[in-house]
Parts: sequence; structure tokens; C-alpha cells
Amino acid sequence: MKGKKPENAKTDDLHMNTEDSSGEVMSNNQGLRVNDDQNSLTAGDRGPTLLEDFHFREKMTHFDHERIPERVVHARGEAAHGFFESYGDFSSITKAGFLGEKGKKTPVFTRFSTVAGFKGSSDLARDVRGFAVKFYTEEGNYDLVGNNMPVFFIQDAMKFPDLIHAVKPEQDNEIPQAASAHDTFWDFISLIPESMHMIMWVMSDRALPRSLSMMEGFGVHTYRFINKEGKSVFVKFHWKPKLGTHSVIWEEAQKISGQDPDFHRRDLWESIENGNFPEWELGVQLVEEKDEHKFDFDLLDPTKLIPEELVPVKILGKMVLNRNPDNFFAETEQVAFHPGHVVPGIDFTNDPLLQGRLFSYTDTQLTRLGGPNFAEIPINRPITPVHNNQRGGSMRQTINKGKGGYNPNKASGGCPFQASMADGGYVSHHEKIEGHKIRNRSKSFMDHFSQATLFYNSQTKVEQKHIIQALQFELGKVKSEAIRNRMVGMLTYVDQTLAEEVAKGLGIREIQKPEAPLNHSYPADSDPSDYQPTESKTKLKKSEKLSLLASPGKGIQGRIIAILADDGVDETSIKAFQRAIKDAGADSKIISTHSGSITASEGGSFTVDHSLMTTASVLFDAVLVIDGSKSTKSLKNDSLAIRFIDEAYRHYKFIGINGTGENLWDLTYASKNKLPKGVLFNKDPKSFIESISSHRVWEREDADQIPV
Repeated sequence: MKGKKPENAKTDDLHMNTEDSSGEVMSNNQGLRVNDDQNSLTAGDRGPTLLEDFHFREKMTHFDHERIPERVVHARGEAAHGFFESYGDFSSITKAGFLGEKGKKTPVFTRFSTVAGFKGSSDLARDVRGFAVKFYTEEGNYDLVGNNMPVFFIQDAMKFPDLIHAVKPEQDNEIPQAASAHDTFWDFISLIPESMHMIMWVMSDRALPRSLSMMEGFGVHTYRFINKEGKSVFVKFHWKPKLGTHSVIWEEAQKISGQDPDFHRRDLWESIENGNFPEWELGVQLVEEKDEHKFDFDLLDPTKLIPEELVPVKILGKMVLNRNPDNFFAETEQVAFHPGHVVPGIDFTNDPLLQGRLFSYTDTQLTRLGGPNFAEIPINRPITPVHNNQRGGSMRQTINKGKGGYNPNKASGGCPFQASMADGGYVSHHEKIEGHKIRNRSKSFMDHFSQATLFYNSQTKVEQKHIIQALQFELGKVKSEAIRNRMVGMLTYVDQTLAEEVAKGLGIREIQKPEAPLNHSYPADSDPSDYQPTESKTKLKKSEKLSLLASPGKGIQGRIIAILADDGVDETSIKAFQRAIKDAGADSKIISTHSGSITASEGGSFTVDHSLMTTASVLFDAVLVIDGSKSTKSLKNDSLAIRFIDEAYRHYKFIGINGTGENLWDLTYASKNKLPKGVLFNKDPKSFIESISSHRVWEREDADQIPV
């Protein structure tokens, strides 16, 4: 749109705080008209972002300082201390010391977070989860700052403020909180087809993890490993959870947000307090430099992943989280991560999103943590001594001795002196860079749909159903019919059946498929056809590891089992099940008609963890009804006990019914099915635990029919 010509400002106008951009041309904060607000200034199509890009720096700086003191994104988080242990000597691929010796242990501090919500929002929002690990190595701090999804919404950091402004609460009424189900988000997404792969992930069960210890982590970007000989290989980072990958379903997530919005935070804290330490294995996908262009996607494109069928994941070591923070604010809230915190042996690529992050993170900490000395906060301090010529600044704690403070110097004997490579000095990879200064997007970044289709095709029927339902819910909250139609039309380029099923839920009778799903991130003077997505070219039709259900883990460690019991419960049975569940690394909670304690048939007493009034089945992984005539009779008279079982059945959970507990089962809606799948009658503790290890009963066809 052609904007109005600038007019001479009146003196009174300079003091006005209102702004209306309708019909106006974009300008920067100095009044300079902006020609391209879509792409960073780079050295060539695939070259690094240039520091002289004043528009990017102004835009990102303003964005990074928008809120004080809460993080602009990833505000809602929880963290824990632990260690990383290397499985071997990997010096042949990287000179990073923490990977150079079998059995070497490195302290870590790991923070998990949601992205869109404020600090007080729910843990169970449908959202990406941050997965950031600070390694306190002997060579300095290394931060592996990633997410629980291996790709991202955008290809260039220039678009990050736009993405977050779109997904945050709408600016006129600050609604909705911690949710993407609103007009501005889907308006933006429907105009940016590069987001379609990430949208498939966010609408999948990956966005609703059962536990932080049951989700994968990814570095997202392509980095480099450098060995002592200076050889570089491209690397993608993966965290594989020992407990497998599991989720809750959307209906549960909504109810958990009401019952316990601290669900994930509480689960992580209690698991560590109980000695059930979460574990992940660190794996990498390695690509030789000569193979950089052998794939049908670009390694530098952050909206793409490398399917494990093409490059298997090599496991390097494990991370164990075994200690909770002593003070949430001092540690979890003040920890400062940065993808630019690296050690020798780890380097960057020219991924334009990564290049922008390398600027943004430091800039953010300057406001959030009060100045340039945030590295002196205890949680951020490296374990190796720090010597440099940085001085002063707000909240400075280091007392520097001597006359020096500059380099070179003779006053302090030339100290601190520069470290050679042999002494561990960091040297960037000698990558040849050539190119014209341009704002452009590489043609190799233009395939926006093939991996979105690959992801959808790789899901089980259950997971595909959940993606359809998620899109129906999200777009059903969108008020603009034009946005809904545009988004459904975009889905046809991912999968026609997917688009048709979503359209049914939205009451769209005729799908308006765009002839050219134009990417609206293009410069003002360019030919828009240059930004039309290329056709899908992925040869791989499915990738097994993209399904959550492909990595279930073993056993029931980390699960929580609800035991329904009341006065008169069979003491021998309840003790046997409690002991077996604990030995399996899980936890059990006694749920009764009242708080306090219950008395068993043999006279023993058991503490009640929750009354039926104060909890719900959505907070548990399985339900067990223990034998006992008096106990069962009491539970039968409480409608909440019946609903508890029906709701668990509706959410595909295993239900154990022992002895007289069958009289309670007979009152449920679920009991109308004479062959109910996943309902375990009179199982001994060992058999019960073996049965529930598969987590959910997805083949339970009548689950959705249970009214709750």
C-alpha cells in the first residue's frame, strides 16, 4: 500500500503519545522510511548477518527491552541442578572438553519454560516448551538453548518481534493469556507459510507434555563441532528422555489448568525431592561439510529438521537433574542463557535466526537483570576464573586490583594476556565468506510444506485426530471468517484430508484453496512471485521418530497413581500396591471421600493425600480401586468417585479394579461396555504395573462417548 507523504509536524503533535498506522508507510524510530522489514542484511543469500544492519538492531533492541523485569518470552519457567556425564572420548569430532573423556561429569542448570504466557500463567498452555541447559565447564559456561520442538515458526530473526506480538495477548484488551487461539496469531500465521511445519508440531501432542521429564529437547539450529585439527562438521542437538515421550490430551490440559496450574513445576520438584531423578541422553546428528547441500532442504533453515532415517542420532552422554534450587528468584528467575555462550569446539553457522539470537540474548539481559554485570550473579558465574578488562557498570561485584584495565599494557605486566589455541583460546571456524550486501531470502529456504506434510503423515491415527481437533479449537476461537478461510486454504498444501476435516469443524462448506500461497515476508521493491513457496520435493514419506508414541520408554517411573480408598479398605492390598508402585519409581496418592486419614479393615491407618473434592483424575496417570466392602460402599455413595473413574476412562487411562471395587465400577458409564479395554480386574501389583507401563489405552474406541 502506498503511504501518505510525510508532513511537517506541528509542535503540539510532538507531545502526543497516540499512533495510528492506518495507511501509513513504515519508518524506523528516527523517521527513516523502511524498505524491507522482512529480512536481515546479510553477506550473500546464505551469508552471516551484518552488524551494520541498523534497522535490525533498532527493532530487536526495542523488542528486547519491552518488559521489565519479566522475560518477554519464556517468562513461565522452572529449573533444577544436575550433571552431565560423557559416555566417551569424542575429541575426534569436537575439542569441547566436557565431551573429551569417558565418565567426565560437568555441573548443569536446566530451565524449562512455556513461551507465550506471563509468569503467572498455567503450565498446561498449548505452547512450545523452552529447554535450556547451562553447562558449567572448565573452559567456561556453555549454554545449549533450545526447545522441545526441533524447528521454529520463522526463518529470519527479523520476524521474531512480529511473531511474538502476534501470539501475545491482543494489544487492545490483553486477551487471551498464554493462548494462541485468537485472531492476531492466526492472521500472522496464515500469511507466513514458512510457519506451516512448526504449526503441525504446535498443534500436535508435543505442545502438551505429560511431564517436563517426558519431553524431548532440541537445539533447533544447525551448529558446528570443531576438533583439534580444525575440522568442522555440522551438528544438530537432541535430548532424549529416559522416561519416553508422553503427553496429556487437550481436554485434560484445560482441566489441569484449573485444578493445578503448577502441574509441571510441581511434578519436576516432587520427582527430584522423592529421588526419582529425571534423565535425558544427549545425542547429535553429524553432517560432513562436503554433504551440506546433499539434502532436499537447507541445513541453515530453522524451519527444517533432519529426519533420523537420513542421519541417525549418535548418543554422547546423559544429563541427570538431582537437586532443586534453593531460591527460585536467585536461581531460576535470574539465570541468563545465551546461545552465544560457547566453548572451544562448538561454533555457529549462518542460520539467520541463530545469527539474530546471538545479538538478542545479551541485549535482553541488560534490561532484565539490571546491567552488564549479570554474569556475576551466582547462578550465572562460570566455575573457571574470569580475567578481563571490563570495568564498572551497575551492580559490579568484582574488585579489580592493579593499575591496568586496558590492552595492550605494561602497567600490569601485559596481563591479562591473550590465550593461544594451545592454552584453550577460542578461535572461530575459518569459514570463507563472500557476497554482496543484500536483504533477501535464499531460494533453498522456499519449500514450506514438504516437512509439514512429512510430520503429519508420520503421526499415528490418534495423533492426527488430535491435530485436527487442535486446529478446530484454535481456529474456532478466531472471530474473523477471512482468517479462518485463509488458514484452512493453507492447510490444503499440507494435506487435503486434514484441511477438509478442520473445515467440517468450522462449518466451512467450500475450501478456498489459494492458487499461490504467497509468503508475505518479501521486500517492498521485490517481485512477490519470488517469494512463492516451491513445490514439495521430499522423497521421504514418513519418519517414525516424529511420532510421540514411537518412544514410550520403559516402566512407570515418574508416574502418579491414584488409589481410591476409604475407611475399611483392605490393609494388605493397599500396602502391597503402594510398595510395588514405589519400587517401580512411581508415586501413589490415596484419594478418599474426606481429608485426614482412613482406617483399614485390619485397624491400620493411612494418610489421605487428597479428598475427591480437592483433586481430579486429570492429575494422575492411572486409577486403582482397592478391595474392601466398607470402603467400596462409602465410595459408591459419592458421585465424585464415579466421575473420577469415568473421566479417567474417557482420557484413555488404565483403571485397576480389585475385589469389591467392582461394585463401584458397575455404577460408571464406562461399565456399559462389557469388554472395556484397559480396565484391569483383580490384577496383582506386579501385573498391574506391567499393564500400565504403556501409559494410555489409545485403542479404546468408546472413550469419547463417556459423558463427564
